[in-house]
Amino acid sequence: MKKSLIAVAALAVASAASAQSSLNLYGIVDLVIHKDDVRGNPSKPWTMTNGGVSSSRLGFKGTEDLGGGLKANFVLEQGFQPDTGSLALEDAGQAFSRYSYLGLSGGFGEVKFGKTGTAYDDISGATNPVFDSKLSPTSVWRSGDYAWNPGNSIYYATPNFGGISGAVSTSLKEAGNETSNAVHVKYEGGPLYVGAAFQQDKVGAAKTKYTRLNGSYDFGSFKLLAGYGKVNDPKATEYSIGADVPLSSNLVLSAGYATSKEDGTKRDNGLSVGAAYSLSKRTTVYGGVRNVEGSADESRVGVGLKHAF
Repeated sequence: MKKSLIAVAALAVASAASAQSSLNLYGIVDLVIHKDDVRGNPSKPWTMTNGGVSSSRLGFKGTEDLGGGLKANFVLEQGFQPDTGSLALEDAGQAFSRYSYLGLSGGFGEVKFGKTGTAYDDISGATNPVFDSKLSPTSVWRSGDYAWNPGNSIYYATPNFGGISGAVSTSLKEAGNETSNAVHVKYEGGPLYVGAAFQQDKVGAAKTKYTRLNGSYDFGSFKLLAGYGKVNDPKATEYSIGADVPLSSNLVLSAGYATSKEDGTKRDNGLSVGAAYSLSKRTTVYGGVRNVEGSADESRVGVGLKHAF
């Protein structure tokens, strides 16, 4: 009898806990097959690559309702290469190298601790033409080397105030001489999006500063995309402009131009056009072409498949 009562009590506690908590398994599998040609060099073979639009990953995320509007949240996420089944090259030797953090959220916003991603990374590619993919003309930009997910970080995001929100992040100097500090502010209201961000990565005495300003406006028949970036070391200035054009409820055409000029080097210009067709809410096939002229003249053509779960 006692065992039965204990079992019933345990079941009741478990049911109450499950009603207040959630645990989800999620991920993305994204593969692109592309062919790259560099003018003046022998033609390269077709190549299968991870993450044409989104890097493939597997993750766990959970939330517990603590009452009074307060919640505890965690994310554990690992990247992998579906073409070989191995971990993503940059993730080797780490169990959850993309994200691994614990935090609290409520009316005050959200605070996260761990490998959180930076406030700059939240908006850095938000308006890149051709789906911010491996076919995007922004491949010519010099600002892609920022530290996007340093460990030992503290991240705070504000609540949304009439479409305006912001975030700040910093990494603690626990190992070596590397730190990253970032901030962003953005407005999302109706058809208009504007985002600005700044990040400073410090390695020893060397400081690299990244500035980003993005914007988009949805006219209905098309969405206009624009971006500006600046890096201090090596000094470079970047621009992009493009458009997403919905041809039907599940087909989007995207095209854009991007340019980057680093001091002492030739200007690089990229021009791309691509399309994405949604087979369902979770599965998309995409493809496109990109041409680059400048310090290296090259072209890429590719087609890919992305599935989110």
